[in-house]
Amino acid sequence: MERVFNNTQCAISLLSLLLIFSCFSSLANAKTHNHDFVVQATKVKRLCETHNSITVNGQFPGPTLEVNDGDTLVIHVTNKARYNVTIHWHGVRQLTTAWADGPEFITQCPIRPGGSYTYRFTISGQEGTLWWHAHSSWLRATVHGAIIIHPQEGYSYPFPKPHRESLIILGEWWDGNPIDVVREATRTGAAPNVSDAYTINGQPATKVKRLCETHNSITVNGQFPGPTLEVNNGDTLVIRVTNKARYNVTIHWHGVRQLTTAWADGPEFITQCPIRPGGSYTYRFTISGQEGTLWWHAHSSWLRATVYGSIIIHPQEGYSYPFPKPHRESLIILGEWWDANPIDVIREATRTGAAPNVSDAYTINGQPGDLYKCSSKGQTTDVLMKADQPTGRYYIAARAYASAQGAPFDNTTTTAILENCQAPNGTRFTASMNNVSFVLPSNISILQAHHQGIPGVFTPDFPANPPVTFDYTGNVSRSLWQPTRGTKVYKLKYGARVQIVLQGTNIFTAENHPIHLHGYDFYILAEGFGNFNPKTDNAKFNLVDPPLRNTVSLPVKGWAVIRFVADNPGTWIMHCHLDVHIGWGLATVFIVENGPEPMQKLEQPPPDLPVC
Repeated sequence: MERVFNNTQCAISLLSLLLIFSCFSSLANAKTHNHDFVVQATKVKRLCETHNSITVNGQFPGPTLEVNDGDTLVIHVTNKARYNVTIHWHGVRQLTTAWADGPEFITQCPIRPGGSYTYRFTISGQEGTLWWHAHSSWLRATVHGAIIIHPQEGYSYPFPKPHRESLIILGEWWDGNPIDVVREATRTGAAPNVSDAYTINGQPATKVKRLCETHNSITVNGQFPGPTLEVNNGDTLVIRVTNKARYNVTIHWHGVRQLTTAWADGPEFITQCPIRPGGSYTYRFTISGQEGTLWWHAHSSWLRATVYGSIIIHPQEGYSYPFPKPHRESLIILGEWWDANPIDVIREATRTGAAPNVSDAYTINGQPGDLYKCSSKGQTTDVLMKADQPTGRYYIAARAYASAQGAPFDNTTTTAILENCQAPNGTRFTASMNNVSFVLPSNISILQAHHQGIPGVFTPDFPANPPVTFDYTGNVSRSLWQPTRGTKVYKLKYGARVQIVLQGTNIFTAENHPIHLHGYDFYILAEGFGNFNPKTDNAKFNLVDPPLRNTVSLPVKGWAVIRFVADNPGTWIMHCHLDVHIGWGLATVFIVENGPEPMQKLEQPPPDLPVC
């Protein structure tokens, strides 16, 4: 039976209640890693301002955890901050250890200021790069770090040992307290303020000053242009990318031949889907028979404008270039500079159908040429406005003062619409799945209530179908804009095979949603645009080698289909990984019951489980 969820819509098909399972025997050479995480306020200076940011062990980003498949982690978390906190181990399966998963009020009550909790879990059958982050309010902004899982001892990755490995964590930075940002949005019902900068390994795309104007530009490691990679012919590079920002991103290694490693080439939707917020990807490739100077750059939208750098490939060790060693080597990178956000430039062009604005300067190694002055581009007027008028629409008109290069002067009048409101029509922003806007409990976690049989915390009536069938991606009637609020869950038998159709909608506005499922990896069978049609779209399913992920990107005005086997007992939240959306209720919870065998049952709660 086909069933669908709403805004984001999801459909569940219980295909079978049978499961063929394998038991993972403990590994003789597995290790136990003990770590102490102290959550505390730390003075962090970014964008020329110092803030008392919440960090782990005074580090931003937090410590990187390196383990092997099969190892056990014991992480003692002490909360010395003034906010509640929990830690989620993003992508870790948590087989029978749901108590260690971390989402606030889903698997545990928060760790209160002055409290502590020990997370214990084992890595089972996983390799690669994952990450950990706070799962309370917006603390994730500064409380996060990487988890690098190496193969089980005695085994290796299915590729040659790399010459160098680099960790890249993408994030965002608010030039203020992120908790205050979300609290203000909650108070007013409006969307929260956007971040002031994007970060790479905790360093913002520092304020870049060009043409006498300063912009929060996106850079790599705070450098514009980005870092230069120097390697030898024959070397292997491994570059780990974790995306905690809100822009999609891919990296292309321009000119690298990528022999048999096309997955590492990087162009968005050509060799890979973009790295979505909350996702990660590791680029692995070997330089084969190449020497000289190449370059790398972003291959998503117009991020390449500031996200790029060079690759210098020296001859293989023991060899030399076929010319005398030069007295000096200089690197010259030619580029362009927009005196604005390049993403806004291309989005405006896409919206209007016009050609995008030409760049404001050409650059050499990121610097505009000497011929560019700080001259005015035209007459500008600052307008002081006081937003104390009644809710409604107001208009402003202006005459254009410039035109595109080589184009005739545009002498028409430009108008703009000013909206004086918080959310539309004096309402509050909210989000829902199958018209249910999820509400977190406040006195006990869902896992505790389920395990102890405590009534009144949740209801097991999350609808497997949307209450109303409509044109999800068309013009949606305002009568469908009012979701119900509740803590509704969906129960699954152990071993159930589950198919979920995630359907985006055009309610108020269409967006891309990175949907993350806790406790599971799932197969992505297909993605598409428009409304999912089982009569025609089932034929598009990849049943041979579908990608295995813990986060799927729901396309704008589109759909995605995932499948997994419910072989992990516990309470597992599925939510949009944009913090603002989960706060608005774009989530639901699956309760997976215990299986018949001892290894298929949820462990007993730890004695130091925080109380509410």
